[in-house]
Amino acid sequence: MLLSMKTLALPIVFIFLYGSGFVFTAFGLENSSPMAFLALRFFIAFFILLIIASVLRVQWPNTLLEFVHISTAGLLTVGVFSIGVFLSISFGISASLSALIIALQPIIVTFLAVKLLGEKFNMKILIGLLLGILGVAFVVSSKVGGSSSQILGIVFSIIALLGLSFGNIYQKKYCSNMNLYSGGAIQTLSSTILVVPILLFFEDINITFNGDFLIALVYMSVGVSIGALSLLYVMIEKGEVSKVSSVFYMMPVCAALISYFLFDIDIDITMFIGIFAVLVGILLINKK
Repeated sequence: MLLSMKTLALPIVFIFLYGSGFVFTAFGLENSSPMAFLALRFFIAFFILLIIASVLRVQWPNTLLEFVHISTAGLLTVGVFSIGVFLSISFGISASLSALIIALQPIIVTFLAVKLLGEKFNMKILIGLLLGILGVAFVVSSKVGGSSSQILGIVFSIIALLGLSFGNIYQKKYCSNMNLYSGGAIQTLSSTILVVPILLFFEDINITFNGDFLIALVYMSVGVSIGALSLLYVMIEKGEVSKVSSVFYMMPVCAALISYFLFDIDIDITMFIGIFAVLVGILLINKK
């Protein structure tokens, strides 16, 4: 019973932390340019993880190849994904719509896992995936606009989706035994290095250090970059990556709910229909 509660608690906490990250990204971008916000977030997370790894004297990669694998997984899962989401939202895509696009991740991951990791695929999983798509479509149906100004934002969300999907597969294949603290420090550092050239050469840097921005920065640095990603890696290590990815269907649901409580955005009947379809889809994918 205790084991079942622990197994259930991991995805629930992950969903809350990761899903709310879309909302706090939008919150922080009201006072900062995207890459400046992201560079600060990555550096703070790196510094904290480095201190924890040093104090606990955890194991670091033994070989250069192991270091490269961890860095590559981090560049995809952390770097490319975060850059895509931040730029997407900065171009006017709502947190819910960005989360919806990322929620398509289970489809990509499931087929990649079948091809590259030899995981099983059956009709039950297919139906669950389709129900999940239907559910997230209902959740954000009222928030999707046809404005041409959203096209670039949608493209960046798709880039984020691909980075996260390939990064999860790479993490499962090459970095399942990675230490969360030393590996996390390496991944956030490599992601910082990826962001810096974009920040220096392609962005008009501006930051307003007020209370709202600091709240968003601390939450994204500690809650998401350390907390949520650590939970994701634990779930990937312990389970099939295709089934772990199914929890991403809850991202737009979580983002929409938190947007409601923080910004008073109404929840209509489509929200409840979507939540029901999402939960049924996840149940089908994960049911043994």
